[in-house]
Amino acid sequence: MTQSIKTLKEMCEEFDVTPRTLRYYEYIELLSPEKQGRTRLYGAKERARMKLIMRGRRFGFSLEEVRQWLELYDQDPSQRVQMESLLERSKVRMKDLRNRKKELEEAISELQDLIKIASESLDKD
Repeated sequence: MTQSIKTLKEMCEEFDVTPRTLRYYEYIELLSPEKQGRTRLYGAKERARMKLIMRGRRFGFSLEEVRQWLELYDQDPSQRVQMESLLERSKVRMKDLRNRKKELEEAISELQDLIKIASESLDKD
């Protein structure tokens, strides 16, 4: 295989996903690898799409939202309405992530206080 073409196994290793995940992304038409018999071959376009899928998932977007995001990359970039929609969804997601971050920071602080109290209690014994 050349560097520009990867097998299913190589894609799984590169993106730390299971073969089932890649086949599912193909089934729901997020990816369209070339096929030689039963062998799936992933070129640069499919790897770029996979990077966007992984990024979208990391940001907490649903697979349907990721699909819409990918469609933007497949279409004319001057599609203003779609870009505005993506921008709005991204702003909402950013707000959600910031709220979750605040909640996690509060939980961490409370847990640190609990650990300190428990440690001090044990040290007295």
